[in-house]
Amino acid sequence: MHGTNETETRRRLAALALGAIGVVYGDIGTSPLYTLQTTLSHDGMRPTPESIYGVLSLIFWAQIVVVSLKYVVFIMRADNKGEGGIMALMALAQRSVREQPKLRWVLAILGIFGASLFYGDGVITPAISVLSAVEGVKVAAPGLAHWVVPVTAVILFFLFAMQRHGTARVGNVFGPVMVVWFIVIALLGIHLIAKNPQVLWAINPMHGVRFFFTHGMQAFIALGGVVLALTGAEALYADMGHFGKRPIRLAWFSFVLPALVLNYFGQGALLLAHPEAIDNPFFKMVPQVLLYPMIGLACIATVIASQAVISGAFSMTREAMSLGYSMRMQVVHTSREMSGQIFVPWVNSFLLVMVLVAVFGFRSSDSLSAAYGIAVTGTMTITTMLALVVARHQWGWSRFAVIVAGVLLLTIDLSFLGANLIKVEYGGWFPLVLGLGVFVLMTTWRRGRELVVREIKQGGLALAPFIANISEHPPLRVPGTAVFLTANQNSVPHALLHNLKHNKVLHERNVMLTVDMLETPVADPGERIHITAMGNEFFGLELRFGFAEDPNIPLALSLCSSAGMPFDLMDTTFFLSRENIVADKRRPGMVLWRDKLFAFMARNAVPATAFFQIPGNRLIELGAQVEI
Repeated sequence: MHGTNETETRRRLAALALGAIGVVYGDIGTSPLYTLQTTLSHDGMRPTPESIYGVLSLIFWAQIVVVSLKYVVFIMRADNKGEGGIMALMALAQRSVREQPKLRWVLAILGIFGASLFYGDGVITPAISVLSAVEGVKVAAPGLAHWVVPVTAVILFFLFAMQRHGTARVGNVFGPVMVVWFIVIALLGIHLIAKNPQVLWAINPMHGVRFFFTHGMQAFIALGGVVLALTGAEALYADMGHFGKRPIRLAWFSFVLPALVLNYFGQGALLLAHPEAIDNPFFKMVPQVLLYPMIGLACIATVIASQAVISGAFSMTREAMSLGYSMRMQVVHTSREMSGQIFVPWVNSFLLVMVLVAVFGFRSSDSLSAAYGIAVTGTMTITTMLALVVARHQWGWSRFAVIVAGVLLLTIDLSFLGANLIKVEYGGWFPLVLGLGVFVLMTTWRRGRELVVREIKQGGLALAPFIANISEHPPLRVPGTAVFLTANQNSVPHALLHNLKHNKVLHERNVMLTVDMLETPVADPGERIHITAMGNEFFGLELRFGFAEDPNIPLALSLCSSAGMPFDLMDTTFFLSRENIVADKRRPGMVLWRDKLFAFMARNAVPATAFFQIPGNRLIELGAQVEI
């Protein structure tokens, strides 16, 4: 029996590792398509033996230190109840410094900006990956080079058009296809290393050090290309909730890392013998007879890589909505089995437009590489900062240990970031502008909601005296339960006042409902429901949801019977005040243009009733004007 359980555990681990190879490692797995070509052909760099050994050494040790040690060993420890990703890490870091409001604010700003840069990554990853794969046509048939951009645009259009159907159907083939991809690129590498085995000396880190001494500023700029070998490292952490730590670590150390290293060193061996192959060393590794099949496999692999980033953008948007950093949008579930498989139409359309702008604007993977690095290194640096806060305040690391780890990791991250900031004028501005735009939207929405809640609280009547007055002068009571959604359980909801004023009636039971989104991905059963009796058949009900959950109020109410408050939904009416936001420059708060931006977002946000899945036939909405 024990042996059976052990076999079953191993099978499950292998299945999860296979899934991780398909979803998690698509981005970093397709990096060999463009990394070495970009790094060794920029800013006067030439593929001399010295520069080839130096760059290969930097790529190898970057994979070991940044991906293996930093992400796989250190960052993946910082899970928020099993969930990863920068929004989950920000919530975890904020929770660890609950008593320090100023530090919480700084962590929120860092986390939001890191998340904003992730959307830049979500635009550039599909563009550069698919472009680099289709560019293999230039090697196979140079006369067809002018078709590269249109074909790339068509592939990307269909990729985004497919999103509404979900990834469940094609997800099962992602793993096997990426396994084939990694085996093929490893075999290509082995084939060329066997012809030029001295390339393996590049494992010696002294080659990287010597490269800096001999090439100076050129070597520093080359770091901006080396970081392309690390793109997708954030996905290891972000997808931890889907697959778990062990399968991701197993797949990395036993399969993905060896395949990547072999391919990079194979390209290096090719360039040592044929420096002229620098215009596309990846596809020039491939025997002529296998070139077209390899281009097809590369296109499929890059679509899979793009899919992982797009799905990540959907998940991050849902988390941002739950944590109060994004306007409510329509979220479509594409799988009945997996709650994490979602489709956000607005985000999908935004990414498609921006990806096509990137493809037609930059027109080659080489040009796009300048834009790519900033989004990646910016998010990596912020992830390190947030993880160090967690290490100090959650894990109890000593100040000395945090300083040592911080100096080591941030020196590497900031070196990569600095090398990419040099490229701002050559395309690096693109993800920065994108990220800044998303950052303004997220912070404006957060601040706007705070101002609305403040106005509602200031303008509301105190609930306790109101209930006492109702007892002394009872109005007509009608059968059933009235549920009033409110942000403040100590004041009378506008909807309750309007109902009493215009209809002159009160329900038998009145529930003041507040929905609280937690800084954990899933609420524990014991903290989901909190009921407070207020007297005279008035109750306060607080429902708590994690940021990775879908807040379903009717379902949560059905669980209240175990807490002593049964609900019959056919006998329950939901009342909600729909705020009409008016920007007023005379009121303190945000500058007028941000007030107007917030009012526009509030008008176009999905109603709270749809977000909380309240049935329309049980709902009464009453308008309320709020000036900010």
